[in-house]
Amino acid sequence: MIRFRVEDVDTHRFGTDRAPVKRRHPDRNHAHPARNPARPRGCRAPGGIWHSGLMLTDVDLPAPGLLWTRWAALSAAMTGIDRGELWSIDGSRARCDDPDTGWARFALLDGRRAVLYGAHRDHHAAVSADPAVDPLTGAPDWLPWADLTPLAENDRLGFVIWHESGRWSRVRYQHRSEDGLTEVIAPLLTEERTVSALRALPAAADRAGIRDIAAGLLHAAIRGEVDTGRLGALLGDTADLEAALAVAERGGITPGTRPPRIAPGQRPPMRRVRRLSQGEHDRLVWAAMHESAELRRPAPPDTDELATLVRWLQERAPGGEGRCSLLAYADATSFSSQPGEHPPADRPGEQRYAVFRRLTELVRALRRAESDPRYGRWLFLRIETTATTFQIERRYDSWPSWWHDDGVSGPWRTNLQDEVDGRHPRWRPSWTPLLDPEVAYRPTS
Repeated sequence: MIRFRVEDVDTHRFGTDRAPVKRRHPDRNHAHPARNPARPRGCRAPGGIWHSGLMLTDVDLPAPGLLWTRWAALSAAMTGIDRGELWSIDGSRARCDDPDTGWARFALLDGRRAVLYGAHRDHHAAVSADPAVDPLTGAPDWLPWADLTPLAENDRLGFVIWHESGRWSRVRYQHRSEDGLTEVIAPLLTEERTVSALRALPAAADRAGIRDIAAGLLHAAIRGEVDTGRLGALLGDTADLEAALAVAERGGITPGTRPPRIAPGQRPPMRRVRRLSQGEHDRLVWAAMHESAELRRPAPPDTDELATLVRWLQERAPGGEGRCSLLAYADATSFSSQPGEHPPADRPGEQRYAVFRRLTELVRALRRAESDPRYGRWLFLRIETTATTFQIERRYDSWPSWWHDDGVSGPWRTNLQDEVDGRHPRWRPSWTPLLDPEVAYRPTS
């Protein structure tokens, strides 16, 4: 669990809705020790709590009011230099939309409650973790379910963190998984990071005393005293101070304003929950392919493309005697090969990957030539050549024993779906129903 220092903050502006925070140690370089919250009855794991029979875990983040003021201050500054698409405040929520990292939404509610949700571009605990993680399992009823449910059902929700009873919580992942939260909101995790983000803005860079000006703006946001003077001191005369101040007002960090609140949500009676991660769904299909039998179909006729491929393999025999092996997988958009007993040899002076590129071209040409609108196209191909003969094996419906399965890499389900859709229904393999994305989901109340 990652821990972050919680700095001092003036809490009077947030009234009873402001979560209590710890005061800093008089030595600014040392924070108070991390809290050790009382463990609810029945909880055996440190930092975890039981909720509806499921394990939740604490998340150490800045208190909601402090996180909000940093978000609002950064959003106002970004808007002033016409970059408000990255950090912004709409009517009721704080937003982050960064194409390099991901997106996040943050909202406050009455009763010292808050919710933070989003997704990292690369790290997605809900989809990538094995087994699959439902970020809403065990979540409280007051979350904005109308917003969260469709995001979760469409695999767009990577993390959900909520604040209640003085602590941030989320679903505990069964295996160590990175959900990307700390990368998405990295500039807001400490005061120093937010100050650094403010002073790094193009309008503020390389000016004398800019760090103190940035820190002054942030402290003014905490006190609710942001004005055009403080924004102009940071952003300069060319900034759109009127637009920046409008965002600060929406964020409740100007005199006479308060941060907005959203109304509590209502849990839906039923929702669609992922029960299989992407990897688990892949392995389910691959296991069925291992067990599947080949449907009886006539062998394709001999073609010039086959003769060309066989001749190329014989010429590439590693021992020079015509003995060469080809193990390949191909579909409409992907190709891969594995080394057989006698893999094709490189030639001196050839460009890197020249053999693979030419092999890809030859295999794809053969696959096109042997395609049939009823039987479809084969997926796996094995050819063994000698100087004068060859043996060929095609697999349309099953995963052959000679193709190594590492449990991680294999045919994409969407590609397999395209392949079987191109066949007459009679010639579709038994595992075709498993390709349906709905197989990975289950309804739950």
